[in-house]
Amino acid sequence: MPYSAEISRSNPTCFLFLLDQSKSMLGPISGGQGRTKADAVADSLNRLLYTLVLRCVWGQNVLDRFYVGVLGYGRQVAPALGGVLAGRFLVPISELARAPLRVEQRVNLVDDGCGGQVEQIVKSPVWFDPTGDGKTPMCQCLERAAQVVSSFLLEHPACYPPLVLNLSDGEATDGDPEGPARNLRELASEDGAVLLFNAHISSCADRAIEFPASETELPDAYARRLFRMSSRLPPPMQKAARQAGLSVTAESRGFAFNADLAAVIRFLDIGTQVDFQNLR
Repeated sequence: MPYSAEISRSNPTCFLFLLDQSKSMLGPISGGQGRTKADAVADSLNRLLYTLVLRCVWGQNVLDRFYVGVLGYGRQVAPALGGVLAGRFLVPISELARAPLRVEQRVNLVDDGCGGQVEQIVKSPVWFDPTGDGKTPMCQCLERAAQVVSSFLLEHPACYPPLVLNLSDGEATDGDPEGPARNLRELASEDGAVLLFNAHISSCADRAIEFPASETELPDAYARRLFRMSSRLPPPMQKAARQAGLSVTAESRGFAFNADLAAVIRFLDIGTQVDFQNLR
């Protein structure tokens, strides 16, 4: 069965995040309480990276089950991780865990067990900061992503298929991205084809559409194009989506349109779900 390979230090998989860093990302995000799209997505992605680290903790060690990269595109297409990881396209999760830019303290509200809430101070590592400048060279970014993933597959041919998540608020300014997206999806390990998911980040308050099964319900040609660019949800992610209260089918694709802050968080969380029975 595809998408069932063991994920371990000897057979890791990879997550590659493509992050729109164009000037338009400095606009406000819907449901973001005044934050920009760049701020909100950076915060969500930093939190997700920490979650991926925690999934690989075993005792006092972080096991290299995952390789992770963030590729930004705006004024240029380049790796977006900072500090000692700057310039790296993919890094083992243990290296990521050791090298945040900084660790911030934040206040979360948690259940006090008596029907109320109390403040809890938590540590939040930060690996990259938000930015926005230039246009939206999505085609170039997808082409670079294919190069990065191809190199990973050469080293790990039997891996659980790599996952690429593209987060953008605008249409590509360097051509039609369907061709580069198709080339990326056609890459495969012995366990299945590479997964490409796309999320449109919104400034609008209109209803978000998450993981649709058809393009007919989508409102414009841009949304339908991103839908066609996206892979179908494999079974472990279908299960995660249903547990999150979403209605999905075998035809549902890894695509979110008009995503507000809550939808971005769900998209990232569901998109990086793997079957924990496969983790070793």
